Amino acid sequence: MAQIKTPKKLIEVALPLDAINAAAAREKSIRHGHPSTLHLWWARRPLAAARAVIFAQMVNDPGYQQGGGFRYGVNKEKAQAERERLFKIIEDLVQWENTNNQEVLERARAEIRRSWREVCELNRAHPQAAELFNPDKLPAFHDPFAGGGALPLEAQRLGLESYASDLNPVAVTINKAMIEIPPRFAGRAPVGPRVPGDKQGKLSEDWSGAKGLAEDVRRYGAWMRAEAKKRIGHLYPQIEITAEILKERPDLKPLLGQKLTVIAWLWARTVKSPNPAFSHVDVPLASTFILSSKEGKESWVQPVVDGDSYRFTVKIGAPPEAAKNGTKLARGANFRCLLSDSPIEPNYIKSEGVAGRMGAKLMAIVAEGKQGRVYLAPTDAHEAIARQAQPEWKPETALPDDPRNFWTISYGLTKYGDLFTPRQLVALTTFSDLVGEAIAKVKADAIAAGLRDDDEPLSQTGAGATAYAEAVGVYLAFGVVRSSDFWSNLCVWANQPKNELVAHLFGRQAIPMAWDFAEANPFSESGGNFEGNLTYVAKGIDKLPGTTRSYAVQADAQTQSVSLNKVLSTDPPYYDNIGYADLSDYFYIWHRRSLRQIYPDLFATVAVPKAEELVATPYRHGSKEKAELFFLDGMTEALRNLAKQVNPAFPVTIYYAFKQSETTETAGTSNTGWDTFLEAVLRAGFSIHGTWPMRTERTTGIKGNQNSLASSIVLVCRQRPADALTVSRREFIRELNAVLPEALDEMTRGGVNSPVAPVDLSQAIIGPGMAIFSQYAAVLEADGTPMSVRTALQLINRFLAEDDFDHDTQFCLHWFEQQGWATGKYGDADVLARAKGTSVGGLQASGVVASSKGDLRLLKWAELPRDWQPEHDARLPVWEALHQLIRALNQDGESGAGSLLARMPARAEPIRALAYRLYTLCERKGWAEEARAYNELVTAWVAIESEAASAGVVGAQGSFDL
Repeated sequence: MAQIKTPKKLIEVALPLDAINAAAAREKSIRHGHPSTLHLWWARRPLAAARAVIFAQMVNDPGYQQGGGFRYGVNKEKAQAERERLFKIIEDLVQWENTNNQEVLERARAEIRRSWREVCELNRAHPQAAELFNPDKLPAFHDPFAGGGALPLEAQRLGLESYASDLNPVAVTINKAMIEIPPRFAGRAPVGPRVPGDKQGKLSEDWSGAKGLAEDVRRYGAWMRAEAKKRIGHLYPQIEITAEILKERPDLKPLLGQKLTVIAWLWARTVKSPNPAFSHVDVPLASTFILSSKEGKESWVQPVVDGDSYRFTVKIGAPPEAAKNGTKLARGANFRCLLSDSPIEPNYIKSEGVAGRMGAKLMAIVAEGKQGRVYLAPTDAHEAIARQAQPEWKPETALPDDPRNFWTISYGLTKYGDLFTPRQLVALTTFSDLVGEAIAKVKADAIAAGLRDDDEPLSQTGAGATAYAEAVGVYLAFGVVRSSDFWSNLCVWANQPKNELVAHLFGRQAIPMAWDFAEANPFSESGGNFEGNLTYVAKGIDKLPGTTRSYAVQADAQTQSVSLNKVLSTDPPYYDNIGYADLSDYFYIWHRRSLRQIYPDLFATVAVPKAEELVATPYRHGSKEKAELFFLDGMTEALRNLAKQVNPAFPVTIYYAFKQSETTETAGTSNTGWDTFLEAVLRAGFSIHGTWPMRTERTTGIKGNQNSLASSIVLVCRQRPADALTVSRREFIRELNAVLPEALDEMTRGGVNSPVAPVDLSQAIIGPGMAIFSQYAAVLEADGTPMSVRTALQLINRFLAEDDFDHDTQFCLHWFEQQGWATGKYGDADVLARAKGTSVGGLQASGVVASSKGDLRLLKWAELPRDWQPEHDARLPVWEALHQLIRALNQDGESGAGSLLARMPARAEPIRALAYRLYTLCERKGWAEEARAYNELVTAWVAIESEAASAGVVGAQGSFDL
């Protein structure tokens, strides 16, 4: 192919990381109206991050560029001003409130169109210009690992024709619901009859976008609920507060005679007592007896033992300590017999479960009261009704033999059908089957409303009554599947003060075992009910853009041809982190029941295809080594397939999420999955042009989001030239020495970007380092073998440790690395001090150590004198200056720290560099408390410098080169 003239894109040069990360972190707490509420998917990327990345991937960087047969851009000063303008667009674009703000979106779309026209102009003489560089038609977008659909959705929102593909049929269905279905029916008014009692006005409705579709989902969902209640409502009775109940619960007297709607029935699993004296009794395996821990409204279950029998009562008030652990003795399946106190060991419970002798006993009932939850003792009648349920169908799909993520198999729950009570199976099959009936009603109403009466289905190009009815049916099925996440015998009762509700099953990326569980009432008005779940779905639809026609297809990333000449951004599987195919079978079994007639090809198989899924799953491949090889070969082939097809005018962006970073003295940020993934990227023929740390998960850590390891790295890649050179290890290191110090300084200083937080530094430095490594066909070791990615990462990360500080500071750094704040031997300190060109006496004179009786330790910032005067300190190591500044920040705030910094302006850059270095060290060591002080200083640095300027800093601050 003839050479493509393409300027660098903004993402290859600069990003406003702080704004993107702040918006991404905030978005994780947003529920109503977020597309993620349509359908659960694991490890979705935040829309804010996806939108920013795609925008920056398509917009030209304004900086001056020369080479490759063209010139582009403006001088440094003008480029910086232009970048700030583009940054402002991104900062507005990532705000949740602007998700569908057309003015903000149109500004972004205009920039994308402008950049594209500039590229087309540069390539107008290209022999394939008519095909590749049409200035009036933007290139399409593709994500070959579409998963939960965040990236294709945001490409569509930015005005691109968007394509999503995935091997997993559940993921494909999600993407169809997000980007393919809404544009077909955009702007249409709902066809269904209003919900009885609906107060919505008739003249002021706005049916733009997907709003009409969302309203029909709500209306027909209400019909499904009403119809289901007619059919199975008797299985979910109310509970009447009787005089008999008042004998034990006089506090309920105001409710006498009232019938309360049950929110949930709380069950405890049971096994026969291992004690021979009680071996005929089913005893409870209860992890807790606490029902509510809300202050002033505490409730708990009180077992009443009577010889060889027992019953459960409910008490109010402060619970005894023993109630917190129920009958549990320790972690895992370790319980005690309620009757004899004999221990019930895990192996016994497993053998009983596998033999089919594990049962369940009703432990409590939670009802809806006028002023909150009402906790009641179980009744024989309610337990008997639950046992009457006789499901007509039960999923027989086997659970995977993956003990890491599926914990129930050891206890006899080996099939997906075993994860539901009979009553839950009746509810789920009833609602699933009602989807088909609802589709028939929608079609009739759509024809009556004037939609074309045809038989062209949704799976084709249909847009008439048949296709519309099926489209509504897809979202109704989503409501059922969303409910299944709450209707399982593995859902527990959350008894926290602010969350007294049925917790959904997938609180993590696994199916854990639950000993006591909550059976939600589909017809209540509390968490887990069908109407509430469908409302989430409808609100999610309402916020979908429903604009540019887009498409979702099932395809294997290794062989698909969808990517041809498209812009590519993708979020591939993360090595062994999540078994998407295994987990999604839980939803697939219910989708298949409801949607097989709509998408016969997608739901043709009994379970989700797994053999080709690019996840390093040891149980599937026989060993960890074979799983790693499968992942490396498959991911290499998939990425090579992308590299061959990508539109050459744009870089490819690839997300990688870290899990349990193993950070070592020599390797820095590294783990097997990361190394293997990078190896696949390079083998596929890509060179890396940037790495951006992004907080794409809800984070916890030392101090909220600021201090938690960035959860994702976005790799910016382009095809490596076929004639790339081979260099030696020595030449590679020489190039690292020339490039990384300046790159590191720009990252910590901020440059044209937000400053990189200390916690993210070991990830961010990979970008410029791997840009050097990946531009070559190979870097050869002394013995002629190619250098591994892991070795390259070790060499790159070494730059975070090679600091050129004064001798006293070098001593303190190494001593701190060995001892922390603990006391060490004077002799050891003396040897280290000599090696670092200083002395223990000098260190004592500097005021950074305390020594007595043959011992020595570093002084903590809280021990340093408050009346310290840097301008009169004859021996002022950077270590002392840093910890005095931390002291001032903690004791006197940003103003006090700024005033102190103003008195030692030449130390500003070394102080900041040392703070980064120490944070990295503490994060590596797992010293959370120590890390906090350094990160707080860096986080407040801009404000401290501003205060310093106000206090009268004169002259330029000294620079300090790492």
